[in-house]
Amino acid sequence: MGLTFAKLFSRLFAKKEMRILMVGLDAAGKTTILYKLKLGEIVTTIPTIGFNVETVEYKNISFTVWDVGGQDKIRPLWRHYFQNTQGLIFVVDSNDRDRVVEARDELHRMLNEDELRDAVLLVFANKQDLPNAMNAAEITDKLGLHSLRQRH
Repeated sequence: MGLTFAKLFSRLFAKKEMRILMVGLDAAGKTTILYKLKLGEIVTTIPTIGFNVETVEYKNISFTVWDVGGQDKIRPLWRHYFQNTQGLIFVVDSNDRDRVVEARDELHRMLNEDELRDAVLLVFANKQDLPNAMNAAEITDKLGLHSLRQRH
């Protein structure tokens, strides 16, 4: 009885680990988001050539967050980070109306990859504080997110 309780207790309260991949077009704000999560403050960043990886602790979960550069020449390398990804954060610059179709195409291309079929998706509409930013409904529409409900 005591052993069973101990096993149950350890499963409930053991530290869980999750692998998160954060991608999006260049200048969407991925690195700023990563370090806000990690450090709790805004840091000055430069364009990411390659990747940043940080562990973010929240309650009993340890998130390993991979922030991968979003320049068009780097995007083909995203697939090398797909394996074992449990969560996908796709960051969109809500103010970048000129490239929202490009963002949609990249998102849908990734979601068609077999290695990401079980990953949970979070679309992060960044830069909502800017005056001409698209609201959540507009981003949902322009990224074709309604069609993703039948993903699994």
